[in-house]
Amino acid sequence: MPQITGFDVFDVRFPTSLSADGSDAMNKDGDYSAAYIILKTDNPEVYGCGFTFTIGRGNDICAAAMELRARPLVGLDADAICIDLGGTYRSLKRDSQLRWLGPEKGVEHLALGAVMNAVWDMAARRAGKPLWRLLVDMTPEQIVDAADLTYLSDALTRDEALNLLARLVPSRDERLRQLTRDGYPCYTTSAGWLGYSDQKLRRLCQEAVDQGYRHIKLKVGASLEDDIRRLRIAREVMGPEGNLMIDANQVWDVPQAIDWVKQLSEFNPLWIEEPTSPDDVLGHAEIRRAVQPIGVATGEHGMNRVLFKQLFQAGAIDYCQLDACRLASVNEVLAVQLMAAKFGIPVCPHAGGVGLCELVQHLSIFDFIAVSGDLTGRVTEFVDHLHEHFVDPCLVKDGAYVMPANPGYSAELKEQTLQEYAFPRGSYWAGTEAGRAETAWRQAHDGQAVAFASVRAGEG
Repeated sequence: MPQITGFDVFDVRFPTSLSADGSDAMNKDGDYSAAYIILKTDNPEVYGCGFTFTIGRGNDICAAAMELRARPLVGLDADAICIDLGGTYRSLKRDSQLRWLGPEKGVEHLALGAVMNAVWDMAARRAGKPLWRLLVDMTPEQIVDAADLTYLSDALTRDEALNLLARLVPSRDERLRQLTRDGYPCYTTSAGWLGYSDQKLRRLCQEAVDQGYRHIKLKVGASLEDDIRRLRIAREVMGPEGNLMIDANQVWDVPQAIDWVKQLSEFNPLWIEEPTSPDDVLGHAEIRRAVQPIGVATGEHGMNRVLFKQLFQAGAIDYCQLDACRLASVNEVLAVQLMAAKFGIPVCPHAGGVGLCELVQHLSIFDFIAVSGDLTGRVTEFVDHLHEHFVDPCLVKDGAYVMPANPGYSAELKEQTLQEYAFPRGSYWAGTEAGRAETAWRQAHDGQAVAFASVRAGEG
């Protein structure tokens, strides 16, 4: 029986701000980053990789929180924690001193998600299955046991969750065959970052159409004049039948959102994403009523399943954009997927960040096969950035995710990537002003700054 012997945590950052990749009205200079963990055992064949996503500064804080979250796993039986994924999650979650820092939001929640993502990756590797297959092969009882249903009984009971899953068991194989043949539909955001020139926008939109995409998303919200011009370019390339989505990344107050979206309605957007504060349930509901038939989408900053419960109960959104790293791993994602199925809201996961595409492909495949049973209105985000750094990168063909086949959650970064992009001493960052300044600060303050964590059994 393999035992958890320790873990390594890395602060990994990519300089995407240099090319404006990821730029939007709220986040103009993000460096896509991953606070990354490798759970290790005394059997080198049994390990798990997980991460949470940030856009640069503060990634080290997430890494430090992940170390605290992972320590209780050291010395435990790896088989036991992988067999009881719900129990493992609840055991880590009940650390009241860490939970107080949220609770169930912010850095402590991101850290819990990253560590549990690594546990789920380990469980799928141990089973010799891709994560989506591990989930699909679970019984409804096993899925519900793993899901975090606390605080949800006024919206979804355990019996309702079991019934939702049980009704689709007989037809799971039919939907599996469909996805194996056609893939899972996705949309691209890679054409529409706000920092791109008009020429680059036009070229990338045309490339996306040529590659088979029928859904393209553009960032908006910095300038109405610029938005109108850029949307006109996209619509010219896509034609009237293409699905065009817009994303404001939280920059508007509610009345401003309503007015701005109405002025963009001539371009027939499918949805407006993150039109206001991600926590403003009633504001989203008001915007939704005012801008119909344009849909309202949100969720990438949805801090926990309770916020999603309220969005569903208030009739505030048309599309649920849960995030695989903002929520506390698969355990909490399952709860949101089940609620979305009950309320009839399509789940269209957010994936605009390093590694998020690799994760959400598994979640969307599972959702269609075992939870929703429906592809109507469902399309999962894809951004064509940084996949080359993953051992098992996602694949997209003709505007659809190809079914992952390798064991695990597709979360493992290449060793070369860690050596090059670990901050601040990786070979890339060591040669930059930012890397040198951070290294000097840490040396001057003698450990007061967060450094990499490497913990072994009996240490720390």
